[in-house]
Amino acid sequence: MKTLYIVTHPEATHHVEDRVGGWYDSDLTARGLETAAGIGKEMAARIPRTESVELYSSDLRRAAQTAAAIEENLGTSPVFDVRLREKSYGIAEGKSEGWLRDRFRTPPLAGERLRHEEGIEGAETMYEFACRVYEVMGEILDRPCSHHIISTHGGVLTFAAAAFLRLPINELGFMRLQAPPGTITVLREDDYFHNRSLVELGTPAR
Repeated sequence: MKTLYIVTHPEATHHVEDRVGGWYDSDLTARGLETAAGIGKEMAARIPRTESVELYSSDLRRAAQTAAAIEENLGTSPVFDVRLREKSYGIAEGKSEGWLRDRFRTPPLAGERLRHEEGIEGAETMYEFACRVYEVMGEILDRPCSHHIISTHGGVLTFAAAAFLRLPINELGFMRLQAPPGTITVLREDDYFHNRSLVELGTPAR
């Protein structure tokens, strides 16, 4: 049985300041750190000590702080990878959400959506974003380990889960998974049929 846990980092300073996240390197708030501690305990309760586990994280501070809380409870050191960062919003990062809304070009209802240019200088397209997440997830999932934990961002969730489910990138123009900050999404491959399933979406730590 292979299990993937995708942890979306908890409340960060850019959330409460109404700033654009992306690669803007915000910290967890006091509330976020408390939630991260609960996630760490939850992961330790879910994963038997006798089974193999690997922990991966975005290198941005808010995800790294979440990974640190998991490490404290599991004793597994995180591997940091820039490819697990949130989508880049280019020059909008750190600016107000209103600044971004005033300039953002939404994807079309029909036609090419993943390669759509959003009108923000330096921003990644969704296709570029998806490709880097698929690349790192392919490397992670090829490793012989029973439990993979990914500490990352809300935008990464869709593509990390889709990579696990082996969905083609070009078919993801309309697919987006939504989970609140500071929650756990679980996907699993069974040992018999080797089918892969989305088991939980956005579960808070108990």
